[in-house]
Amino acid sequence: MSASPHAVRSTLHLPRGDWATVLDCLCAHFPAIDRVTWLDRFARGRVLDAGGRPLAATHPYREGLRIHYFREVPNEQPIPFQEQLLHLDEHLVVADKPHFLPVQPSGGYVRETLLARLIERLGNPDLAPLHRIDRLTAGLVLFSANPKSRGRYQALFRERRIHKTYEALALALPGLEFPLLRRTRLVEGDPFIVMTEAEGTPNSETRIEVLERGDPFWRYRLHPVTGKRHQLRVHMAALGAGLCNDPLYPLLLEREVRERIDYDRPLKLLARALEFDDPLTGERRRFESRLSL
Repeated sequence: MSASPHAVRSTLHLPRGDWATVLDCLCAHFPAIDRVTWLDRFARGRVLDAGGRPLAATHPYREGLRIHYFREVPNEQPIPFQEQLLHLDEHLVVADKPHFLPVQPSGGYVRETLLARLIERLGNPDLAPLHRIDRLTAGLVLFSANPKSRGRYQALFRERRIHKTYEALALALPGLEFPLLRRTRLVEGDPFIVMTEAEGTPNSETRIEVLERGDPFWRYRLHPVTGKRHQLRVHMAALGAGLCNDPLYPLLLEREVRERIDYDRPLKLLARALEFDDPLTGERRRFESRLSL
């Protein structure tokens, strides 16, 4: 069973509920996808059991049942930038993600994602991203290639045992002293797509250094200690130096403007380096992006 060029396989363990069939559960779990669409997917063999066998729409629901389904987006537009494969071994894949390419399927992106491209390129359906960077951000993304060792590498991020370095271009901040530590509380804003700083116990932390002083822009090195959504972008904007070409911060643009894709104005943010002690071998590993701002 293989996916179409514009579909990618996802896995779901059915949640607790009182549904009669797998179909009923899926309709409730994914309210944005109508019943007719799910019936069509069942009919075309796009919903599978854990062994990869197509399920009937009448298959009985059972809590915890593992199923596979194919996410599909009609008329998906290609993203005209190519990822670079930097490292490949039995356990890890490291890639340089270009600007504008999502890490994994979301919204209107399925085939045009770094995950889907690498699965097709490497022929490994077990690939899974160990972390994510924004669609507009370029640079390093680390993938698990082996489910048996995945948990050991996921723990690096969960326990903050991996050092991440970013570079950014933004307006100069001559009135501040560097290096600078920004610790604030980040919460969802309105609309939910944006994050904002709020009163309360800090839940985000970024160390900021200056690499190069230009006019009017400086090049900054950013070390995120935590990994909140849009953390680097919010912290820099709050200091008065929103990143170059950022459509969200510091000013929230009108929806039709912020959703417009302008390939000539990439966000000036790059995931430059990842460094950690390999949990399997103890070896110190460091990966660096080949991209530049």
